[in-house]
Amino acid sequence: MNAWIVQHLKDNLIFLLAILVLFASRSTLADWYIVPTGSMQPTIVEGDRILVNKMAYRIELPFTDIGLIDIATPQRGDIVVFNSKAADTRLVKRVIGLPGDNIAMVDNQLVINGQVITYQTNEDANAISELLAEKSHAVQFIHREQVIDNFNTVTVPTDHYLVLGDNRNNSSDSRVIGFVPFSEIQGKAHRVLVSLDPENYYLPRTSRTLSPLI
Repeated sequence: MNAWIVQHLKDNLIFLLAILVLFASRSTLADWYIVPTGSMQPTIVEGDRILVNKMAYRIELPFTDIGLIDIATPQRGDIVVFNSKAADTRLVKRVIGLPGDNIAMVDNQLVINGQVITYQTNEDANAISELLAEKSHAVQFIHREQVIDNFNTVTVPTDHYLVLGDNRNNSSDSRVIGFVPFSEIQGKAHRVLVSLDPENYYLPRTSRTLSPLI
């Protein structure tokens, strides 16, 4: 029996090595994430499978969350995937506040370091364009007063980030879980690989295939 196992391993060595390389690559180079909620609508919708660049900010020891080399830091407007200890789950959100920033929200409008962020109305009555770091992206909210629509000025601690979902009325983000440590951030969301519609028998949304995330 032992001889059979040894021979079987020899016969399948290349296949086993390929599997190992695949998992190591997913651990350190790139990964995918299935989006289960609409907290990032309209940018990311429920059913999207998104590609995550795990080398955007650092190189990690394979199969661990141990950082080996820091490459860059998240920038304002980046969409990041992180393992949240506070939420006890994996989340995808947009970076709003960088270390040292003073951030406030007044009636769903962000104030960053004393400056009110520029907003522009879209054709969709529930979505507006938000300008962060000279890049525009859509955010979604319903015109009704909620506690999370406002928060007083907070200062982002060193090596932490303030993140929000683009669906501002329906997102468990830094307003709920607090600031996100850099050590929890796994990578930068790059693009939608494929999108399956859970409300239409999980048929592909072909218009979203390979669409970039901004």
